[in-house]
Amino acid sequence: MSTVTDRLPTFPWDKLEPYKKTAAAHPDGIVDLSVGTPVDPVPELIQKALVAAADSPGYPTVWGTVELRDALVRWVAQRLGAKDVAHTNVLPVVGSKELVAWLPTQLGLGEGDQVAFPRLAYPTYDVGARLARAESVVYDDPIADLDPTRLGLLWLNTPSNPTGKVLGKDELTRIVAWAREHGVLLVADECYLELGWEADPVSVLHEDVCGGSFDGVIAVHSLSKRSNLAGYRAAFIAGDAGVLGDLLQLRKHGGMMTAAPVQAATVAALGDDTHVAEQRARYAARRTALRTALEAHGFRIEHSEASLYLWVTRGESCWETVAHLAELGILVAPGDFYGEAGAEYVRVAFTATDERVAAAVARLT
Repeated sequence: MSTVTDRLPTFPWDKLEPYKKTAAAHPDGIVDLSVGTPVDPVPELIQKALVAAADSPGYPTVWGTVELRDALVRWVAQRLGAKDVAHTNVLPVVGSKELVAWLPTQLGLGEGDQVAFPRLAYPTYDVGARLARAESVVYDDPIADLDPTRLGLLWLNTPSNPTGKVLGKDELTRIVAWAREHGVLLVADECYLELGWEADPVSVLHEDVCGGSFDGVIAVHSLSKRSNLAGYRAAFIAGDAGVLGDLLQLRKHGGMMTAAPVQAATVAALGDDTHVAEQRARYAARRTALRTALEAHGFRIEHSEASLYLWVTRGESCWETVAHLAELGILVAPGDFYGEAGAEYVRVAFTATDERVAAAVARLT
């Protein structure tokens, strides 16, 4: 008898354990640049909001408090350039990974349906398709590469994880129009939108992209990176009111509730831009230092115009690069975690502390 786990790939990070041990044996310790997990403190105003809401004995609502929905509506309108946003256009979720993994199932997709995502992509898009027993399909250009007749869900990821590539406004507009023409639900993972460096990422919900209508379009956003809230599991989706309404009802039955203190913390986080600018400045400095050191070491950096990663290569197997850097005490993510097209690349996160980044720079140069 088959089990759910039979449908899933080997958890990729388990493959990295031997290299992690090698890197950890370095006399000055490991510099872990493999997982893009925040290491800087949660901003004080967010911590205070969480603590103030700690006495929350009752069940929270799946749709969130009125204050949370107000904050989401305001942020989507102001930050994403969306028009006529209402409470029915927003929905909090328990971290964006949960949403990505279970969205195909929650949409009712299954055998005979296709879920499409970029050729180089976050592995959880594929996991979500597998959990729903749908077929995974990869693309370089969705319009040129995909047959819309069986397509139940089209994932965009801009800025991209792992490459940092950003889709421009014209490209997004073209894809939205194509998806609507063929009745395909388009969901854009925009969790790195506020981390543009050599590009200014645009949301699929921007008025100029979607024409002021959210029909057939959803955006996914997370506070993990912008506000150091990975441990809070604070995220939300915004867009098509009909789709979000169906998801709300389903998630009520499933008890998929964001914890009440986290809802209060999210309100505080979305209402403050200062901590976002401060965190961007930290990442910008680390990015510059690592980029310079990697190039000096003989690496070529491609894309990487946004997000928290550098997508680098020196024309060899990604595992050879992983092994080489592990000998220097530096752990990175092999590119084939994100698809076969990444076989000669590694992803380098700049989410380590300033001290650890400086150690990596010293070892590379």
